[in-house]
Amino acid sequence: MNLKINNRFSTELPADTNETNVTRQVKNACFSYVNPRIPSSPKLIHVTDEVLELLGITKKEAQSAEFTNIFSGKELLPNTRPYSMSYAGHQFGNWAGQLGDGRAIILTEIENNQQTYTLQLKGSGLTPYSRGADGLAVLRSSIREHLCSEAMFHLGVPTTRSLSLLLTGDQVLRDVMYDGHPAYEKGAVVCRVAPSFIRFGNFELFSSQNDLKTLKSLADFTIKYYFPEIKSIGKESYIQFFQEVANKNLEMIVHWQRVGFVHGVMNTDNMSILGLTIDYGPYGWLEDYNPEWTPNTTDRENRRYRFGNQPEIVLWNLYQLANALYPLIEEAAPLEAILNSFQSKYEADYATMMRNKLGLFTKEENDNQLIHLLTENLQQTETDMTIFFRKLSQIKKVESEEEAFLRIADSFYKINEVTGQLKETWLYWFTQYLNRLRQEEATDADRKKAMNAVNPKYVLRNYMSQLAIEASEKEDFSLIEELHLLLKNPYEEQPESEKWFAKRPDWAREKIGSSMLSCSS
Repeated sequence: MNLKINNRFSTELPADTNETNVTRQVKNACFSYVNPRIPSSPKLIHVTDEVLELLGITKKEAQSAEFTNIFSGKELLPNTRPYSMSYAGHQFGNWAGQLGDGRAIILTEIENNQQTYTLQLKGSGLTPYSRGADGLAVLRSSIREHLCSEAMFHLGVPTTRSLSLLLTGDQVLRDVMYDGHPAYEKGAVVCRVAPSFIRFGNFELFSSQNDLKTLKSLADFTIKYYFPEIKSIGKESYIQFFQEVANKNLEMIVHWQRVGFVHGVMNTDNMSILGLTIDYGPYGWLEDYNPEWTPNTTDRENRRYRFGNQPEIVLWNLYQLANALYPLIEEAAPLEAILNSFQSKYEADYATMMRNKLGLFTKEENDNQLIHLLTENLQQTETDMTIFFRKLSQIKKVESEEEAFLRIADSFYKINEVTGQLKETWLYWFTQYLNRLRQEEATDADRKKAMNAVNPKYVLRNYMSQLAIEASEKEDFSLIEELHLLLKNPYEEQPESEKWFAKRPDWAREKIGSSMLSCSS
């Protein structure tokens, strides 16, 4: 492989002067040099062709021993020094202090087609930030990250990408549900790819340490390479930077709500400066439309990161970033103005997104009421979000409310519950919706096409990942490829894959890995 190395982050920002790989507090440094753990018998399971192309790696090269060795951590790319980033963060609303890349090691940054990419191994061993853990990852969590990164990209959601999924040949001890029953599992490594993995927590670390020199260096570096449109200097550049970060994360969260994605661990150290979805752990897609749902067992009691609270959490996290950047600006007013405008911007963007999901191309005064009533109805009985919105596009303007209701009836888990007053409530909504559709000039066919472009037919439901995991544990990796191909075209009909356009099976309701997941997932 002939990759063009360009290590801007580790060349231009301060390194940890202590190069021993032991857990410790790191001061005045953006990263620590550390080599990946050498796996005993690495084996390539799956590779993403589109990401290969992004990086300028051929399919033939991806089948080589060199590729397997490099992207498992067994060998280093020539003229590179891997490292892990230092950052801090708020976890579940509480200040956690220094965190850092506990099981992620950046191999290098490269250039291809005038774009820069950071290549990061997840699950490649101990770093100075491992905080008592082993820095490794297991096959089940690695499959979930590999599939979800690419599924999100093809849904049109800003995200990191996944180049490869490899077995290490080693066993890793994990307590899946943190209930005192650890067991050995197959170790694995994923190569994550993004322009940068800089997080809110990188800035929080230096601000908390009162290291304003490194804070300024990091901010200037980030603006220079990732926000080149910012031409101002001094404090005005940092204000504009904060505005851009807010805008990008606003865009990301609207997409999450559009497709029903729940991240599960929206700590500030898991928030990307670039507005990318990062760190796929106990995530999930809404199946039953329940704004109170969180996929994270750790969050089960307080449900801080539940689906309906995600926009508020982005805003809360932006407050923490504003506090971290304040020493560079020394004025609260401009930061407060950006934060105060976030909610109204979100509400406007959310309303636009929901009109698109409903096939409404013009804006009418009562649209918000129509949207609100719909989300209320969806919660009255267990209703599959993905199926409901996908089938909604089949409705025709000339239909009655009863005919329209029958179009989406398959999205209810218990159709026998939709009787009496609840049925009347639905019929009332469909009466309002059909009246609204008749105000639109678009034909039924045009509306259906537009709605199907924003309402996916296929999403990576947790039970689908679990099936792939269970097959892979028996050395059958075919389902990984099947799901990978399916989710590359989530808005297409794909009649040969209709079995995946279905409600969650009953067996998946309470099964570990298919309902709630732990942070080790």
